[in-house]
Formats: sequence, C-alpha cells, structure tokens
Amino acid sequence: MVHLAHLVNPFRPVSDASMSFAQSITLETMRIARDEALKGGVAVALLSAQFPEDHTVVPEYFTKTPDLERSAVDFQSFSKPKKLPLIADLLDRLYHATEAPYLIYTNVDISLQPHFYLEVARKIASGLDAFIINRRRLPDHFRSPEELPQMYAHPGFPHPGFDCFVFRRELYPLFRLGHVCIGIPFVEITLSQNLFCYARKFELFDRDFLTFHIGMEIFKKRDPEYLRFNKTEFRKCIDLLWPDLDSRKFPWGERSFLYRIIRWGLHPCIPIRLALMLETRRR
Repeated sequence: MVHLAHLVNPFRPVSDASMSFAQSITLETMRIARDEALKGGVAVALLSAQFPEDHTVVPEYFTKTPDLERSAVDFQSFSKPKKLPLIADLLDRLYHATEAPYLIYTNVDISLQPHFYLEVARKIASGLDAFIINRRRLPDHFRSPEELPQMYAHPGFPHPGFDCFVFRRELYPLFRLGHVCIGIPFVEITLSQNLFCYARKFELFDRDFLTFHIGMEIFKKRDPEYLRFNKTEFRKCIDLLWPDLDSRKFPWGERSFLYRIIRWGLHPCIPIRLALMLETRRR
C-alpha cells in the first residue's frame, strides 16, 4: 500500500468571509479524496499545523501536530502584526509527525478533486521524487461543500502560481527555508527553489485539473511590510542554496535559450534575475 501524508494550516479567519468558505470546502475535499484513495490502495494521513486558538476549526478526521509557537512577528516588528506561520515550522511538523515516504503541503484554500491522491500515487510510481501541481480557478459564487458536485464538474481556468507541493521525505532535511512566512509571496518561490535544487527527478504539472481554488484572482494585494520581510528571507535562502542551484533543473530548463527565458520571464514564481545569473554558469 502507498502511504502519503498531507498537511495544511487551518485557522479562524478574522475578517475574510470568503476564506472561511474556501477553507471549509478544502477540508471536506481532503476527507473525500482520502476515502477515495483508500479504495485504491493509497493510505493518506491528514495532518494539521495550528495555533492553540485555532483548534475549533480543525476537523476530527485530521491529526493535529504540536501547536505552532511562533510566527513572522517574532522576527520583525510590523505596523500591523499578523500571526503568519513560517513554512519551515509547518513542514517540520509534517516531517516529524509521520513516516510516510512522500509528503504533501498545500495552502488551506486549495481544494482537491476526489482522485487527487490516486493521481499523486500514480505520478510517484512514474519515478518522480518531487513535483508541483497548479490549481484551477473557479468562480467565487461557490460557498458550501454541498456544491462540490458542481465544483468538481467545472473546468475552471488556469493559474500560474505554485501552491501544491509533493516531495520525498528524504529531501526535506536538505531544505533551506529561513523565516519565510506563508500567506505572502515568496513562500512558493522559496519552497519551489528547494525542490528544483534537490530533487533528482522533478516535474511541474500546470495543466492537470487535480486542485482548485474558489476565486478568479491571480494576484492579491499584499501588505508591503510582509512582502519585504519574505523577500529578504528568500534572498538569505538563495545564498545558502546557491552552490547547488542549476537553471537546467527549473521547469523548461532544457528547452532552447529563447524559449526558457520567455517562460521564466513571464512566470510569477521563477525569479528571472536569479535564472539569468544561473544561466551564466551553465556548461
């Protein structure tokens, strides 16, 4: 039997009603996909990483990992303090809570198709040790898990960002994640660069309809203070990863120079300046 472990960070939204709807839908789709996976010989552990005040929003079918104890505000003063967890703290809990050979992390507003885990297991069987699955965007009129049949059937629209990460557990001790916090740009760039760096066989799936998000937006307005914080932390991580980085391991890294530069230049999760710096040391 294939074993997977999947962690999310449930929380009580203070002022964002749409996030409350999206989260309830996500958690229910994870339960449905887990039950469907078991029928196909894939065992999935559903895990949560949460602050103590968020216990009430974690469903009983999740296993709670130890409560989170710190956030971005422990590392910098912000004019509007927000308790945003560190991606390293979430993945530490995922890694230590299970012996599953493959680990999955998604944002808590990323819902799953019923066959998600079965397809993840199939991709793993093909020899991949890490991959990213891009979501589809659905209209924001959906509000309840009762509407899941319509959501499953909706083709949605593509989204370029990275928000679903699957990787072999042996890779995780190599990761360099600094104090990058979730919910802010550069978390997906930081995590993906670690995958590109250390995976022996990586693939990006940007056309599969395996995950979806309620809402058509591509870029959300973010607090500039937290954006600067994450950008600074990302640069620290790149300094540590630099000796092992290779643009040939990026998506489209083996395509022609013009093709890959255009794709990287248009992609929100692949820093073109970093890519160009790495190009100068290709042999």
